[in-house]
Amino acid sequence: MRDFDRRAVDVDGTSKTVYVSGAGPAVVLMPEMPGISPDVARFGRWLRDSGFTVYMPSLFGVDGAYPRAEAVDTVVRRACVSAEFRAFAGGGTSPVTAWLRGLARRAHAECGGPGVGAVGLCFTGNFALTMALEPVVVAPVLNHPSLPLDDPGGLELSADDAAAVAARVRGDGLTVLAYRFDDDTWCTGRRFAAYRALLGDAFDGRVLPGSSANTDPPPFFRDVVGCPHSVVTAHLVDREGHPTTRARDEIIAFLAERLHQERAQARDPERKVRGSG
Repeated sequence: MRDFDRRAVDVDGTSKTVYVSGAGPAVVLMPEMPGISPDVARFGRWLRDSGFTVYMPSLFGVDGAYPRAEAVDTVVRRACVSAEFRAFAGGGTSPVTAWLRGLARRAHAECGGPGVGAVGLCFTGNFALTMALEPVVVAPVLNHPSLPLDDPGGLELSADDAAAVAARVRGDGLTVLAYRFDDDTWCTGRRFAAYRALLGDAFDGRVLPGSSANTDPPPFFRDVVGCPHSVVTAHLVDREGHPTTRARDEIIAFLAERLHQERAQARDPERKVRGSG
């Protein structure tokens, strides 16, 4: 990860490591469980190379490591009982999302443009929606959102936050893009139905056949996840025209459209690439 600038970012007295690289409008890319794996970093580079400044916060796990099955003990269980994350039904909105909204404000102040994109993956999937409570977040993408772990039809949102997000959808015309595999047992059709009930036509939930998933993912996804799950990371097949690669390209197009990429870059053509060292 030497092509990312490693920063300590403080929001309201809480500091976390954030990896930053690129130029153009800001996109906050949150890691999937169990951390910023090489596949997550690869997706970040695709975003960067498409004309965005990528902010990857380290929220759990070992940055840059291939996820192993042992991470269920060293990372997953710790996250599930952490005060920052509310992994189970009835917990409401995870407190870490307040820090992430602060990061989005910081990124927007640094990069300018009409707003910030937010991309969540797995454990952080729904965080991209909660971040939309921050007005600068204008392009939320939910990839296989997995929380709450014990309620397939639940959403990782308090009642007040759910109402506030729905109001923003109605008032600002916000749209939400989401992906899952059809046979994913961690992010089921019931969860997508719950998003649709909350957001109506503003929720664009796209479902890929599980048969299209990479059949040789890292050990954590093979042995612990145990089903097609990570559409644009561990289970992506990097081949032109493949359904998962098309999903990656659709996400990039969604972000570019909402962030007015070309116009934002035209206003600041001399912006330096961050994280080149």
